[in-house]
Amino acid sequence: MKSKKKKKSAAILIFLGILIIMIAALVVVDQQSKKQMDSVENAYGIAASKLNPATRELLSDPNYQQIIVPTDLKAKIDNKDSFFVYFFASDCSHCRATTPQLMPLVDSEGIELPQFNLREFEAGWTDYNIEFTPTLVYYEAGVEKDRMVGGLQENGSDQGYTLDDYKQFFQKYKGSAAPSAS
Repeated sequence: MKSKKKKKSAAILIFLGILIIMIAALVVVDQQSKKQMDSVENAYGIAASKLNPATRELLSDPNYQQIIVPTDLKAKIDNKDSFFVYFFASDCSHCRATTPQLMPLVDSEGIELPQFNLREFEAGWTDYNIEFTPTLVYYEAGVEKDRMVGGLQENGSDQGYTLDDYKQFFQKYKGSAAPSAS
């Protein structure tokens, strides 16, 4: 009888040991996945868990991978670079309609288009005199030269721009915009 009790006790202890090991493994995996999620923040320099929910939705969207942070944008201006920049807000419906159509055009034109998320860097509204999103700006030698305010025309509306309007804007300044050393 004593032998059966010992076997039963040993089985219970083994089961509890395995259970504890599995729980510890789950905790470690959970912590690593949180660290991985927060490492996705590299584009913004902000932990992903602290980003606006609308921005978190866009982290893996291929149309929103050219993020520029305020210090980098200021450096381009201070260096007197010539470049385009796209100001958007991650929760802006016009931006979400425009960006997926604009980025393939940018690629086909061979344009570098840094994207400044005003939802995460709200000082950009006043720093760069942005009233509406999206806004596309061209800087020449670090000074704003031209801008397009608003997104693509929607459902037969005469407000907004066509993809041809954007293409003409890019082509107008494309030769002056210096390729980045990124």
